[in-house]
Amino acid sequence: MIMAQGSINVTIKLFAIYQEVYGITELIRQFPLETTVSEVLSLIIEEHPQLQKWQSITRFSVNYQFVEADTKLQDGDELVFIPPVSGG
Repeated sequence: MIMAQGSINVTIKLFAIYQEVYGITELIRQFPLETTVSEVLSLIIEEHPQLQKWQSITRFSVNYQFVEADTKLQDGDELVFIPPVSGG
C-alpha cells in the first residue's frame, strides 16, 4: 500500500456494539498526521450514526495502553474502542 505523504495507517479493532454494527472485527484506515483518537471515533460515528449513544462512554486503547481521547495517533498504531460491556 502506498502511503500519501503526511498520513498514517491505523488498525482499528472493533468490539461489542462497534463490531455488531460494522459486521467485522477490524478496520485499517489512513488518516492525516496528528489525527487524534477522538477524531477517529467521530469518523466512525459519522459512518454509523447509531453509535452516537456510545460515544461518551467508550474508552480507548492504543497499542495495549489505555489513552485519553486527545491522544495523537502514530503510523502503525492499533486503536481499540472499548464500549461498556454488560455481562453476568
